[in-house]
Parts: sequence; structure tokens; C-alpha cells
Amino acid sequence: MNQTDFAGRTAVITGAASGMGAATARLLAARGARVALWARRADRLEELAGKIAAEGGQALAVPVDVTDEAAVAAGAARVRDAFGPVDLVVNAAGVMLPNPVEAGRTDEWTRMVDTNLTGALRVVGAFTPDLLAAAADGRRADLVNISSIGAHLTFPNYAVYSATKAALTHLSASLRAELGPRDVRVTNLEPGLTESELAGHVDNAEATSQLDGMFAALGGLSSEDIADLIAYITSRPAQVNLRQVVVLPTRQA
Repeated sequence: MNQTDFAGRTAVITGAASGMGAATARLLAARGARVALWARRADRLEELAGKIAAEGGQALAVPVDVTDEAAVAAGAARVRDAFGPVDLVVNAAGVMLPNPVEAGRTDEWTRMVDTNLTGALRVVGAFTPDLLAAAADGRRADLVNISSIGAHLTFPNYAVYSATKAALTHLSASLRAELGPRDVRVTNLEPGLTESELAGHVDNAEATSQLDGMFAALGGLSSEDIADLIAYITSRPAQVNLRQVVVLPTRQA
């Protein structure tokens, strides 16, 4: 890849306040894309937008909670007003709240389903017309959904989180069947252990200990590793769709 391989492209990245989303936004902007930064924390988005601008890139901070349908619609309109139609969408927003099902944490279940699955769907619904228009115009059009290796593997305390990621993985496959024949590429990305803020939301001591032990034994991917992979996937020639990518730390693989 070179420094201009995303020139002329407009990307929306959810979960851009930290971790994989922030790293992806920064890299795509460095490669020439206009990037719209979506997340709930406005201060973090403004800080990142400032860094991108200082590095010569174009970024727009758009505070959006993907669990709020009206906020998603308003955010999409704001992006189009500033940058025009979108041709690259990265669904990186997510939350991981491990607890045993017997704990009955319906508040956590609702939050994970509404963010990891329904939130991603809201974003897909908001930008599918843009992606279809870009593809019809002969340009690259990409939807990248960040799922998890948890979509396939089972871990104690992670039943609901893994279920949301399995649903996102299957949703990606179904979207590919709908959008692929119209030249929109859909990629489902499934990382293994990755350094992020997700672990900071965990309030289960057993799960925290498990995560710490896994990182100590296996190491973890960095957010920049995931960003690099997303940039590679979405920079391929238009006829190439890397449909599903599982990426793990070498010791976890």
C-alpha cells in the first residue's frame, strides 16, 4: 500500500474513540481517506480528529450511540453533508460483558445485543444505499464487520457475548449474499486476543483473571495489527472480496 491508495474514499468507523476503531481511522486517514469518527465519547473523538488533522488527514468527529436509531440517522446525514456519500464502513463498536447466564444479568444481555448486533445493523441500514451507489458507479465499496473468534469457540461466562458475535458473523454471510452480486464487498473479521478497552468493562473477577492469564500466556494482537489488516482488505482490487478473515496471535492460533 502507498500513502494515497484510499484517496477519494469516505469511511465511517464506529467505535472510533479507542482501540481497533481509532487505530483504523488513523491509518485510513494517513492513506488518504476522509474518515468519519463515530462513538459516544465526543471528547475522545475530537482528540483523535485533531491528531489526524495534525498528521495531514481529514477527519470528522460525529458523536453517535449506535443503540439510538435517531442518532444513527442524524450521524449519517452529518457525514454526507460534510464528506458526501460513503463507500467504506467499519463496524468496530462493541461491548464484552462476561458473566454466567445464571447471574441473570439481563441489563448486560440487552446492552451486548443492542450494541454488537442491532447497533451494527442500524449502521448497515444507514449506509447500504451509499455502498450500492458507489459499487454501481464502478468504485470500491466495502462493509467490514468486526466479529470475534468467540463466534466459533466457547468460553465459560461468554455465552451471550459469543452469541452476539456468532449472529454478526452469520449476518455478514447473509449480507454478502445480498450485496455481493451488486459488487459491494462484505468482510467478516474475527480477531482473537486483542488489546482493547473491552476488558476494562468487565466486572466479573473470574473472567478478568481468565483474560489476564490468557494474555500472559499467549500475548495479544495490537489495535494497529487489526487496522493494518482492515486497510489491506479494503485496498484490494474491486473484484477481490476477502470474505472472512480469522486473525489470532501466533501462540493462540
